[in-house]
Amino acid sequence: MNYNSTTNKYQDMKNYKNNKLINIKKKVFILASFFITIASFISCSEDPLDKIPLDSYTDASVWNDLKLAEAFANNLYTVLPSTQHNWNDRTNRSWILSTACDEAFNNFNDYDVWNLNSGALTPDNAGNFNTWKPAYATIQNCNIFLSRIDNVPGDEATRKRLKGEVIFLRAFAYFKLTSDYGGVPLVTAPFDLNSNFKVDRSTYDQCIDFIVTELDKSAELLPLTASSLGRVTKGAALAIKSRALLYAASPQWNTSNDVSKWKKASDAAKAVIDLNIYQLYDKNYEDLFTTNNSEIIFCRLSSKDPQWSAFNGVEMFNSPSGFHGWANFAPSQGLVDAYGTADGKDITDPTSGYNPQKPYVNRDPRFYKNIVYDGRAYGKPEFCKDRYDVGSSNKAEFYEGGLDSPQGWDNWNASKTRYTFRKYCDTTYNYNSETQTNKAWIISRLGEIYLNYAEAQFKLGNEGTAIQYLNTIRQRAGITVPLAGLTGSALENKIRNERQVELCLEGFRYYDVRRWKIADVTENKPLMGVVITKNGDGSKTYTYTKVQDRIFKPQQYLLPIPRDETNRTSLVQNPGYN
Repeated sequence: MNYNSTTNKYQDMKNYKNNKLINIKKKVFILASFFITIASFISCSEDPLDKIPLDSYTDASVWNDLKLAEAFANNLYTVLPSTQHNWNDRTNRSWILSTACDEAFNNFNDYDVWNLNSGALTPDNAGNFNTWKPAYATIQNCNIFLSRIDNVPGDEATRKRLKGEVIFLRAFAYFKLTSDYGGVPLVTAPFDLNSNFKVDRSTYDQCIDFIVTELDKSAELLPLTASSLGRVTKGAALAIKSRALLYAASPQWNTSNDVSKWKKASDAAKAVIDLNIYQLYDKNYEDLFTTNNSEIIFCRLSSKDPQWSAFNGVEMFNSPSGFHGWANFAPSQGLVDAYGTADGKDITDPTSGYNPQKPYVNRDPRFYKNIVYDGRAYGKPEFCKDRYDVGSSNKAEFYEGGLDSPQGWDNWNASKTRYTFRKYCDTTYNYNSETQTNKAWIISRLGEIYLNYAEAQFKLGNEGTAIQYLNTIRQRAGITVPLAGLTGSALENKIRNERQVELCLEGFRYYDVRRWKIADVTENKPLMGVVITKNGDGSKTYTYTKVQDRIFKPQQYLLPIPRDETNRTSLVQNPGYN
């Protein structure tokens, strides 16, 4: 099952899918696009017949009409991640981050992620995993907006809100850059043709200080609740501030373990909690990721595009092949093993009762909500009746020869790990024939903030508080036996484990293992899956096997700045990439 022997096959599959998508073209987010496209991710009550032709907008008209200025601001939201997966949309790596770490395997080398997995990453081959150019394109347009908005006539409250949104979006773009590259050039005024484009890199701490200051400004300008789903709010600004300060306090950047940085991270998380407007969603856990609910602090909607809806939807990408899905982001055995037992014990605990030959019995309730495994029901039975030439239940059949296996119905889309993600999938409708649902990608939620606070409190020596917040998360998930007696490294490992299972497929693990400085351990070993053999008596044998060799080099704690950028501006490259 070593992927290296089938690289060409996977590339052929990827090319086939790209052709099937009718030649989706790469789009660079440039200023001209603002005058021909109005963002549609936020609902609008205007009658489209009342609008002037979009291609007639000029720079002068935009900055003399507050509604057009708002449309300009709406376009800047594309810097945020979403559930849409368009292979060449370089500002949006939502799913790929899982396959760029030990969380999952990418079936078709989207975004050139195998260069990262194999340790072959260079300034020349980061491909669509690179965020440098699209992030700075957004920053340039944020700077244009912020330099003009104060002089746009219209309602002052609307101007204030839009300014707060764009300050947030620029800070988010810088946070994305610093998370990927470390310290970067801080550019706060728009470039023009006469500008000096050679701006030196600021330090990481300088960038974080700028980001935090900007998020505080944004929070002061923004309302506590949004007028429509997807708008930035005060809570969103404070939540990203919490994340930024947590990352800055972590070993990757806080090499001396400066306690004051952990205090800032703790205070920032508590500020979000103390808003008292978000609650952990305690109904069906899987619905947390498919509905608008009380736990979501900030999300980005994905627009329904009938032309592409069948091809960039969550269900099509993540569902098993036998259900006409592509199994594109396949959970690793390592992620599966991170889920403990129903009473909260690690499966490595000799008292847990875990049996590797009955691996899916008596597991953490979140395992059943997040992962599709062999024998798990998936979707409605009536959706399955015309799937195959032979009859089948609606259960996933990943065993060798089963309909979801490489020997099954659609072998080139079969999961190579024998798992797929249930998380984010709406299995209540038939995505093969019905319109693609309009999913929201959760950018921040209260569960993350609780985990941020628990980690920061642990680092401040308040282990009891850390355990309290961990238990709150675990109890919501359905684990009834509380944690007790953990301390020191054992408690720290449990905090990290909780982030791994609670936040899987949400884009955190890639950055967590880097900021903790453990990626050289977690990423420097083969990514594993399982082969399931059905025996003559109906029992099954589980053999745990390598799916992909993984190599992690020290320089990969950061991404390389693209070579054309360092050649053009003489920026100092990140260590190890020269």
